[in-house]
Amino acid sequence: MILYASAFGAQILRRWDLRSGSELQLGLERKTYLVSTLVTYLFAAELLSLFLFIFTADRIHGFFVGAMCAAGTLKANGFGYPALLLKSLNGLLAGLWLVLNWADNKGYDYPLIKTKYAWLLAAAPLVLAETVLQANFFLRLKPDLVTSCCGSLFSLGGGSLASDLASLPLTPMKIAFFSSLFLCLALGGFFFRTGKGGVLFAVSSATMVIVTILSILSFVSIYVYELPTHHCPFCLLQGAYNSIGYPIYIALFGGGIGGMGVGLLTPFRKTPSLSAVVPWMQRKMTLVALACFLALGAIVVYVLAASNLTLPG
Repeated sequence: MILYASAFGAQILRRWDLRSGSELQLGLERKTYLVSTLVTYLFAAELLSLFLFIFTADRIHGFFVGAMCAAGTLKANGFGYPALLLKSLNGLLAGLWLVLNWADNKGYDYPLIKTKYAWLLAAAPLVLAETVLQANFFLRLKPDLVTSCCGSLFSLGGGSLASDLASLPLTPMKIAFFSSLFLCLALGGFFFRTGKGGVLFAVSSATMVIVTILSILSFVSIYVYELPTHHCPFCLLQGAYNSIGYPIYIALFGGGIGGMGVGLLTPFRKTPSLSAVVPWMQRKMTLVALACFLALGAIVVYVLAASNLTLPG
């Protein structure tokens, strides 16, 4: 579907001319409704597939010796973690494309049609690469594999990137998390009231995504597990911990896409056919982003308050 849509997108970029009444132009206008609708469903499925991929990796960990959660399953071969990282990136790109398509559908003259198809063409190689990585990951899984448990992957001083991230100091990361959260809420509230600072809100939302992931590895996870040496971001998804990871990650992605979407649409506020609708769309996305970040902050505060973990100092 991506290949087909990309081929059509290349046609749009080369031959689209709304001033023309040619048969080719009329055909492109009719066809774009179908292609855009199909890609909308495709990218919505892309977002859902990220969580389904992680859920599946977690559910099948029992087939592999040494695996305790999705961390071990993804380590069973060299394709698991690259596939996860690419799926996460593509999930963000898919969400932002859906924002562009939503705005384009609100304009009477297809104002963003070339922009959204250029975005699609840029994302297509990443989606195809993800398909290859994911297929290799599942096809190369063997039940007799011995893999690593999350305790060794995210252990302090393990010498890997995951270990280094898990070793980030607790107090500075708590300060960074709550400072980023406060900045996001403040900038989002300011934009909602004044319509100014959309790009700053988008940058702060993107920063919040990164800081939250680092915070989960550094301190959120250990307060959930009540174990200072357990930094795994995947065990949070298990029923033993009330599957608290799902609302955390859903709120994080929702806030990130909503906040970054505000900045993405800012350049189009002066487009004639969108000048009346883009501010309204941005306000709606701001509300979604603020609700998601508030929910994320509330979950983290609850985790810290309810945990029985007591750390020295």
